Amino acid sequence: MSTDSVFVHKMWADHELSKMITKGTVPFPMLADGGGNVGTAYGVYDEDAGVDVRGRFIIDPDGVIQGFEVLTPPVGRNVSESLRQIQAFQLVRESKGGKATPSGWKPGKAVLTPGPDLVGKVWEEWKVQMAFD
Repeated sequence: MSTDSVFVHKMWADHELSKMITKGTVPFPMLADGGGNVGTAYGVYDEDAGVDVRGRFIIDPDGVIQGFEVLTPPVGRNVSESLRQIQAFQLVRESKGGKATPSGWKPGKAVLTPGPDLVGKVWEEWKVQMAFD
């Protein structure tokens, strides 16, 4: 979502994005926040410039923000990292908090089991996991 109009989105999709994707269509919805209302609600609207600062918010099915990242415009985002984090949040949610993902976790890799037995021993679990990476 950006403060750009639907017309600017169309120009970007037709003249830039279409050259970067293979299927020729935008693989995600493009939304406009013309008045900056959504950006204001999430604390990323720069009123002086009239634009939303680049941000990514991961919101769970209950409407709770589970993760976010805000970057200055010259720094690009990493879609693969966003997808990895969504997969980690889904795994933790499905386990009802019975599993935790260590830094850099990827699907199929070992997870941690939170609890008193893990306190002070995360390094041991981490050491074992790093040996398999």
